[in-house]
Amino acid sequence: MFCQANNGLKIHAWVIMPSHLHMIVSSREVPLSDIMRDFKKYTNKKIIESTQFINESRREWLLNAFSKAALPLKRINGFKVWMDGNHPILLDNNFMMEQRVNYIHNNPVEAGMVMESYHYTFSSAVDYAGQKGLLRIDFIE
Repeated sequence: MFCQANNGLKIHAWVIMPSHLHMIVSSREVPLSDIMRDFKKYTNKKIIESTQFINESRREWLLNAFSKAALPLKRINGFKVWMDGNHPILLDNNFMMEQRVNYIHNNPVEAGMVMESYHYTFSSAVDYAGQKGLLRIDFIE
């Protein structure tokens, strides 16, 4: 939501898995590399804040792991949640777009987390099934 409000990010499809994130996004206002930088910076801060205050049995383990990841880096003070880089793929035709949307939405099904993609809370699959999900979606036509 932060990047949607502040960077003109359009989210077309997304899923957050326990160990990774997939998104189909676009922006006409700000380069996507800048948006990804801002997204990682903002969410890194929010994840650390949340982790410090939740009642989670793995809290100390997580904070220790995030702290160790930041140690060798001078540009990061404290904790590092995200790996460096990302893996952008240009989706320049309808077939590729549809294939990637299906792949993204089926990640939780393939992982055995749900039987139907639209049952997974942290995904835009519910929006594509005609209901309202967690984020504002700019549908792919």
